[in-house]
Amino acid sequence: MTPYAADAADALLTARERVRRLEQLTSRRGAVAVQLDEVAALLGDLEDQLAKEEEDVSKLEGGGFSALLAGLTGSRDERLARERAEVLAVRQRLDGQRNRLEWLNADRAAVDEGLAGLGPAREEYDALLEREERRLVASGDSRGRELVELDQRLADTRADLAEYQEAHRAGVDAFHGVGEVLRCLGGARGASTWDMLAGGGGFADMMEHGHLRNADEAAWHAQQLLDTFARELVDIGVNVAPKLPEVDTRWFADMFFDNIITDAIKHHRIESTGAAVADVAEWVRRTVEGLDVRREELTRLRDALAARREEVIVTG
Repeated sequence: MTPYAADAADALLTARERVRRLEQLTSRRGAVAVQLDEVAALLGDLEDQLAKEEEDVSKLEGGGFSALLAGLTGSRDERLARERAEVLAVRQRLDGQRNRLEWLNADRAAVDEGLAGLGPAREEYDALLEREERRLVASGDSRGRELVELDQRLADTRADLAEYQEAHRAGVDAFHGVGEVLRCLGGARGASTWDMLAGGGGFADMMEHGHLRNADEAAWHAQQLLDTFARELVDIGVNVAPKLPEVDTRWFADMFFDNIITDAIKHHRIESTGAAVADVAEWVRRTVEGLDVRREELTRLRDALAARREEVIVTG
């Protein structure tokens, strides 16, 4: 093969890799757009819910008809405590979604920057293909034709491997993030069991709530990692939207009404949340294992194609 043909083959390989990166970023931007729409809808719902909960608290605190009726039935303090707890919980969820919105906007900006850097990658690749096709037809070199085919397959395989590696890394990060949520919930479950069976009282409640706060913070971080994992999976043709359950951190009402019934309810909430988070962790684990198998297959294919390409060039 002539030096010109080898240079043309290298140019085609580079151009093809740029096209694959363009396709990858285009798909990723679509995934980010879907997640942004989802967060926008959630923010609207949570803002409406917060306004309603704050209005309920104001009515009870202001001594209006609702407060009078609750006072007559002996339930005013109970209702006020629960409404305040609901306000706090909604505010926490609202703050979490606002943080998620910031993450997603930053991701979209990074994708847009990458797309801008690629420019007319598709048009450049098509032009190179057309030029190389004319050259090969004129020369009748069968090895040149094979090299063009090998370069296309090699570029596709390299791009596929890069996408699977990125998805695998994101999956491992997500698995560790979800594992941290499980660890915090495990601490809360232990404190809850002690409170329910041994009567741990206020100290057990404080320990339990501390673990739940940690679990809530870990859950928001894990959800960010799951969002990233989902976008990486889009690049390999898998469309999913893994979601962690909300961690119930309503502590004020639980402290106000600390008895065996509320202890049992709290324990059940923690158990249910832990089971749901464990399901997500198991799904991530299985998905990462599948990605690892495919990575190994693509690595072997890439090495075989690269070896054949070198052989064609050397013998040319």
